[in-house]
Amino acid sequence: MIKQSQKSQPAKISQDAKMMKKRFELENEVIDEELYHFEEEEVDRLMLERPWLKNPHHFKKVKISSVALVKMVMHAKRGGDIEVMGLMQGKVKGDTFYVMDAFALPVEASETRVNAGADANEFMCDHIDASEKVNRPENICGWYHSHPGYGCYLSGTDVMTEMIYQKHQDPFFAIVVDPKRTMSSGKVEIGCFRTFPESYIAELEKSGTTVNGSNSLVPLDKLEDFGIHCYKYYQLEHSFFKSQLDQSILENLWNDYWVQTLSQSPLLNNRLFLSQSIKNVSEKLEQLDKDHKSGGGGKKGGRRGGPSNANQDGSSIDSQRFQQVCKESTKVAIELNHGMLIEALKEFMFTQHQHCHHE
Repeated sequence: MIKQSQKSQPAKISQDAKMMKKRFELENEVIDEELYHFEEEEVDRLMLERPWLKNPHHFKKVKISSVALVKMVMHAKRGGDIEVMGLMQGKVKGDTFYVMDAFALPVEASETRVNAGADANEFMCDHIDASEKVNRPENICGWYHSHPGYGCYLSGTDVMTEMIYQKHQDPFFAIVVDPKRTMSSGKVEIGCFRTFPESYIAELEKSGTTVNGSNSLVPLDKLEDFGIHCYKYYQLEHSFFKSQLDQSILENLWNDYWVQTLSQSPLLNNRLFLSQSIKNVSEKLEQLDKDHKSGGGGKKGGRRGGPSNANQDGSSIDSQRFQQVCKESTKVAIELNHGMLIEALKEFMFTQHQHCHHE
């Protein structure tokens, strides 16, 4: 009993743990802000004005609490190759979403799709009721799901889901987390999105001004689905914040787990993902070479909007696609070099030091 009570006390964080935690905060741009006061009057005024109905690009930023971020990333990581889904609680102020908390949903999922059923809706209602009982007045402001290893974007199913949410529960937005890229790079791979109204999408299609659906991080087998729907939504800028309580909790977590983080190997833990990334680069280069020899600029990830957007300069399109593949290959090379550098540093700091000590 005495041992347990001593363990529950806040431990003094070590210097090494401080360095590891500071690195995490710098890489993910975590900032301290007092954003936890819920202003009900301001929320009611915003719901009456509904400025997002007049301007499809009204919302521009998302600020996510460190607690919500950790919950979403851990949930996505536990899912492995299976997509997972959850909801976020927060508030809206001006053109910014503030995400205070997140919780997982019991949903049926596959490696490429996730859908919420009746059980998930019942769970959501129970969670909201429980939150109100403990004085957590924040409403559901968005949903999140994972894309294990194939980047942060909205697929056709995701676009439809977000449109339904915005139609019935606006203001609402979507977050996509890629746990495999997060584990590989050490930085949270996350994207925040909102879909455009159907009337606005119809205007884009009619005028032929849909945007280019190119994304170097999307695998070749999913690039076509990305390109078909990419003009139906836009991405919001995101950042992170934490409270003093979050600060204390994160310090204790880092103090307990920094040794485990140091002992792990990014190259071994992410070997399947890194191999798949190299394969994706190879497949895109082969497809690019095939399209170039056939005299076409390729269809996947191309521009939509009718004949007016047809490829008039195939070499220019090929050049753009080649640059995108170069960016992806550079990213993979950086992650591999980063993992090798970590292994070399650990070898130098521990193994060689022990040999010198024995000599």
